[in-house]
Amino acid sequence: MVPVYFTDLRARHGNNLLDKLAKLFKRAGFEGLISEDDLVAVKLHFGEKGNTGYLNPLFVRSIVDQVKKLGGKPFLTDTNTLYAGCRANSIDHLQTAIENGFAYAVTTAPLIIADGLDGKDYISVPVNLKYFKEVKIGSAICHADVMIALSHFKGHMLCGFGGVLKNLGMGCGSRAGKLAMHSDITPLVRSERCTGCGQCASWCPGQAITLEDSKENKKTAVLDKKKCIGCGECTITCRFRAIDVNWKTEPGVIQEKIVEYAAGALKNKQGKAGFINFVINVTPDCDCSSWTDASIVRDIGILASTDPVALDTACVDLVNQEKALPGSALNGKEDVRDKFRAVYPGINWQYQLDYAERIGLGTRNYELVKI
Repeated sequence: MVPVYFTDLRARHGNNLLDKLAKLFKRAGFEGLISEDDLVAVKLHFGEKGNTGYLNPLFVRSIVDQVKKLGGKPFLTDTNTLYAGCRANSIDHLQTAIENGFAYAVTTAPLIIADGLDGKDYISVPVNLKYFKEVKIGSAICHADVMIALSHFKGHMLCGFGGVLKNLGMGCGSRAGKLAMHSDITPLVRSERCTGCGQCASWCPGQAITLEDSKENKKTAVLDKKKCIGCGECTITCRFRAIDVNWKTEPGVIQEKIVEYAAGALKNKQGKAGFINFVINVTPDCDCSSWTDASIVRDIGILASTDPVALDTACVDLVNQEKALPGSALNGKEDVRDKFRAVYPGINWQYQLDYAERIGLGTRNYELVKI
């Protein structure tokens, strides 16, 4: 079993959360990852406009401080999104990051969008796995000497949950890589639920959705499958749940593809990568949505490890041990055991952990070490 280090969120004078995060960094062995003048990619999600569940920039500042004490040169990074939001190119992406609190004045680290101005600055990394012979990883991440991945642990409409594996895989892939990972889905519009508000059409990067008159004499979203690029974002954009994921293959395929991209992101980082998951604001949707729903369980704590599989496994176990919060997406299901399966009944989140273990990214056998 590998150790996964855990700290709860209790704080007091002389031992606030930033102090505890620094202790977690040291106990998890991250000091041994960084050498003098190493370029350190601090991989995180800057949050979409309107979302408030992304990581607190002060937590990021604490990690940056630890890296600098060791002589490393940290930079904050993420890749551009596939969907049409406020992070599809570096200009909008950086503007959003700054507006969400990740400016240099706050974090004391520069911001670099890993796949460049328009998502085309990537390196093809050979992995030779089941779905991909090579994966397209943002070049800044590839060129970095060290990576510290900071992940907000929460739900996800395609993976059940999103943790460090999702942050590494989908988060480090270029826009072309994201398209390859999403190619197994196409949305399905349920016209009886559609109100014709048009939000999905304005969000669609492929201009695959139009509003047309239905038999009931109302405007209804219509999807052109030939134009659809499979990004899946319309499924969470629709607040009326009128668009479902329609799988071209098994739902687990996209999880396994994400894991293969995670393997590519870590390809040249053996012994030079550390991972921290924040099990705080455990929302049902990812931070790519332009809102933040109520948490499904209480805030639990912060976990760290050099094994991404053990880390995500420990986090999902802790969430499933909690009682669901009333007033959340799990309202009326307070005693349900599998929280993420209850939110997304058609998604088996086990796929990503099982496949990551099989290809050697880590182990699901862990020991929780409380500090």
